[in-house]
This record gives sequence, structure tokens and C-alpha cells, in this order.
Amino acid sequence: MAQLKSFPSHPCTTTSAPSLRSTEHILLFNRFWKANPCSYKELRPRTSVDATRLQVVKAVLRSDTDVEVSEAKKGSGLRGKLNKVVLAYSGGLDTSVIVPWLRENYGCDVVCFTADVGQGIKELDGLEAKAKSSGASQLVVKDLKEEFVKDYVFPCLRAGAIYERKYLLGTSMARPVIAKAMVDVAKEVGADAVSHGCTGKGNDQVRFELTFFALNPKLNIVAPWREWDITGREDAIEYAKKHNVPVPVTKKSIYSRDRNLWHLSHEGDILEDPANEPKKDMYMMSVDPEDAPDQAEYLEIGIESGLPVSLNGKTLSPASLLAELNEIGGRHGIGRIDMVENRLVGMKSRGVYETPGGTILFAAARELESLTLDRETIQVKDSLALKYAELVYAGRWFDPLRESMDAFMQKITETTTGSVTLKLYKGSVTVTGRKSPFSLYRQDISSFENSDIYDQADAAGFIRLYGLPMKVRAMLEQGI
Repeated sequence: MAQLKSFPSHPCTTTSAPSLRSTEHILLFNRFWKANPCSYKELRPRTSVDATRLQVVKAVLRSDTDVEVSEAKKGSGLRGKLNKVVLAYSGGLDTSVIVPWLRENYGCDVVCFTADVGQGIKELDGLEAKAKSSGASQLVVKDLKEEFVKDYVFPCLRAGAIYERKYLLGTSMARPVIAKAMVDVAKEVGADAVSHGCTGKGNDQVRFELTFFALNPKLNIVAPWREWDITGREDAIEYAKKHNVPVPVTKKSIYSRDRNLWHLSHEGDILEDPANEPKKDMYMMSVDPEDAPDQAEYLEIGIESGLPVSLNGKTLSPASLLAELNEIGGRHGIGRIDMVENRLVGMKSRGVYETPGGTILFAAARELESLTLDRETIQVKDSLALKYAELVYAGRWFDPLRESMDAFMQKITETTTGSVTLKLYKGSVTVTGRKSPFSLYRQDISSFENSDIYDQADAAGFIRLYGLPMKVRAMLEQGI
């Protein structure tokens, strides 16, 4: 809260206003002047309060927040004063421009943060030099691949979370692990704010900021795309040149893409018309199924308590397992999804997703559950999976509801252990075998041969009781 020394004496009285230290004092000041009316125009020539002070007074009358911003204008940034900001940084044009914009508008030190969630080595090359040439004091890079897959991807896989029938939540799962790491870095470097380059029309702004709220509500959040006057690429380039920021010379993609170890998404350009077929050269993780090998490939996925642990008998870490499946699945054109989805912010958007390894794992996990879970459990689990997916999509990863649902999923899949054999061929994943030491399938019961446990004659009484409500209704309608 800004502090003012004193206000000038009322020109119509010798009584002085008290020293002001809070908004409550300002309200007292208003009542004081109303009790001794005179025009503001008359006051101005006689006051010793300079123009800057008057601006601060007006700001206090609006809100405490506005006061802090106006006070900051006297010292540092155009919009306020922050000490140090941790920026989610990619090295592209947008985030390169955000660095000087933060320094100019908030007078702050900028620490760039980049999370390695499997987006590829090329996107990490030369980042430190780019960050510092943009004006950042340092770049922090953290390898989050294992944490991302183990603590975010695999819980969603275990839950069977799929958004709107198709989307395997690739971007939705990555944002909270990145935002969590930003909160950690902010604590490490003593930052009082975090910033991201998400636009005001997308889901990611919500996902980042809900994580910030959940993990450190004291952090200030700066979202430049909701504040600045930059409206497009040309504006950003002009701003960069004005502030001597090297403009990335990489060829601008016609698509908006997001890549991590789980998937690659494509949006924009011709995809904005849902009637257009994606171009063949757009895909990067998978070959066209038509061009995939003519020979099928078989895989065996090992699963323990609902989580994948091995490939063809070889135990692998979560990230390593997924990376290998991405390569194999991509080779066979697995995991292409083209969908129109409902964004959290209200609009519909069209996106194309490549999730080769994830598609294979979902097929394996769901198939093993057919052996280890009974009918009622599967139905309840599937119904909860819809809400689970919705919460993840909406950025509510650290919501107690999702965490509670995750505890249910963990408990219910304790016996989902075994292996599944899959056949990959020209874009399709076919289950060819499954086995589990906890299988509820009994061949001696399911067989068409007679058994001591199941007497076929019992079915007659069961059918009569099970169908009784339908029979009674028909009797009523037919007057029987």
C-alpha cells in the first residue's frame, strides 16, 4: 500500500487532514472535503502535492491494487513493479519478446524457465543464448520427462481418461507439470511472479494459472497476451527490433504445434475449416498408414497394478517405455486423431493429434481390465473416467476431487496385472491375447461344456425374475 505524507489544508478552513496510510484514511479524507466544500479547480493552485502524488491519490480511491501500479510508475515499469518473474520460455518469437516487455512494463528481473517434457532436442538447442540476448538474467532448464510420464501420464492412463471420446489429453497433462516446476523455480530464485505466453483464447492459460493458484497463491501472475497491444507476428517482430531482441530466423510453421513425449498436436491454417482434410506432409510422429510396412508387428505390454512396466519382456522406465512405443507405433501409422473439441473457454476448435505410443498403451490397459474387473466395477470406472478427463482438460490437476478420484482408480486397479499382446498393422492396433494371474475369466465356467459350478437349468429361474418388471408392464398394457 502506498503511503502519503499529508494533504494540504482546505482552502476554506484551517483544519488539516490527517496523515494517510490506508484506503480507510482516504475515505475519511473524502468525507472531510465534502464537509467543507470547494471546487477541485480552486484547490489545484494552492496545493503542494505534485501531479504524481495526485495520480496516486486517485488510484487509492479506486483500489489498493491500482495504487501499487501507480506508485510503481514513479520508479520502474510502465504497469507496475515486480521484483523477479519466472517466465515459461520456449525460445520462439512470442516468449523472446515477452522478456523485454516484462522488464519494460514491470521493471523486473526475468528468469526464463524451460521444461524438457520430451519436445525434442532441437527445441532446446541454443536456448540460453537466446534468453540472455532477449534480456533475461538466466535460463533454468529442467528434465521433467520421467516425472511427466510417471506422475501425470500414467495416472490418466490408469483412469482411462479420454476427453470427448477421442482426445488423450497430451497438452492437458503437460501444463500442470510445467507450472508446478515454475512454482518450484520461483521459490529457488526468490521470484514474486510467474508469467506465461498463452493467448487469451485458449485452454492453457487456465491450466497454468490454476496450478499457480493451487501451489502458491501468493505469486503474482502476468499474462502478456491479455495485456499488451501486440496483435500478431508482425507486431511482435517490430517490437523485437525496437528493443534489440534478435528475431528467431527459423521458418515460421503454418501450424500451431505442441509436442511432448506423449503426443504432437496440430492446429491452424487449413485445419481451421473442419471440412478440409489434413495434408499428408503435416504429420511428424507417424507415417501415413498407407505407407506403413506391409508386415504386421506384434508387441507384448507388461502391466502391474494398472501401469505399464515392460515391452516384450524388458522392464523400462516410464519415459523410456513411452519413447520406444512412439517409435514403433509411428512406424506403423498408429495413433492419428482428427477431432473438433469444445474448449474450456467456450468455443469449438479443430485439432489433429498424433499419439502413437499412447494409443498402444490405452488399448493394452483397457484390454487387461476386461480380465481383472467385474461388470459393475468397469461401469463405475468408465463413468468416473469421463469426469476425470474433464478435470484434467480444464486444468484442475491439483483439485481435491481429481486426487480423490485418482485414489479410487489406484485402488480399483490393484489386481490389473498381467500382459497384453497387440498386433500393429497400417494404422490399426488389434489385441490378439491377454493374460493375468488375477483373471476373473474361468474357462471351466465359460466353456460350452457342462460344469459343476454353472448349471444351465438355473438360467430359467434367473430369466423369469430378471424379466419380471417387463412382463408385469406388458400385462398391464394388454389388460391381462
